[in-house]
Amino acid sequence: MLVSVDKRGSIGLPSALRKSLNLEAGSYLDLEVLEGGKLSLSPVIVYPTVRLSDEGLAKLSEARKTGAEAMPDWLVREIADASASHK
Repeated sequence: MLVSVDKRGSIGLPSALRKSLNLEAGSYLDLEVLEGGKLSLSPVIVYPTVRLSDEGLAKLSEARKTGAEAMPDWLVREIADASASHK
């Protein structure tokens, strides 16, 4: 499939290809340069991360101890990841 690079360095993907890969405006693609200068594009999903300061982690920890309200599982995982990477 032939595509062109515009003056900003962007490439246009044909509509049929975007539809077949379920790509929409704002979708992410991973670009890899292969041997011989070939390019590989793969659709990926990017999830936002939460990074907190020690003070923010302490406040969340205290809030969890009160048991006033359960946090969603995804937030609990993000907090654990933030704690591990912050050390």
